[in-house]
Amino acid sequence: MLPLFIWWGCKAVQSHFVQPQAILVLGGSTRLLEREKFTAKLAHQHPNIPIWISGGSPPQYTKKIFANAGIDPRRLNLDYEAVDTVTNFTTLVDELRSRGIKSVYLITSDFHMRRACVVGEIVLGSRGMNFKPVPVPSQSSPEPIEKSIRDGVRAVIWLATGYTGADSAVRK
Repeated sequence: MLPLFIWWGCKAVQSHFVQPQAILVLGGSTRLLEREKFTAKLAHQHPNIPIWISGGSPPQYTKKIFANAGIDPRRLNLDYEAVDTVTNFTTLVDELRSRGIKSVYLITSDFHMRRACVVGEIVLGSRGMNFKPVPVPSQSSPEPIEKSIRDGVRAVIWLATGYTGADSAVRK
């Protein structure tokens, strides 16, 4: 148990000193456009890093939000392969790594952040990548911990087999 706490503490300290090289947004339904709007504001604070949106809102909405915010569209990387939280990470992790990205700002809604961190730690961590969580405020209650456990197990299975379980996962 002590090694786990030491490891977790080291990860927490490391995340404060490593400057993210990209923004990774975990998209959702159209009603969750708040993630994209929030990211457009954050992008102004970090004008030289690319923005990756995984499974986000339809491209026309996303592009319009960033255009209206004055964000160069060449910074946007829209990926629609993901169908759930696990695949938000598994479909992009190797692409991010191939571009030399070792650390990202992880953007998702506050109610979803626990699950995103569990999966991110497993998937991104497996490639030596770090992330700094930046939750988007919402009025929603945090998701049940069972979703974090379920998707954490799925991420571990992906590491071992390459299978995400997305076709059989319950996505709610």
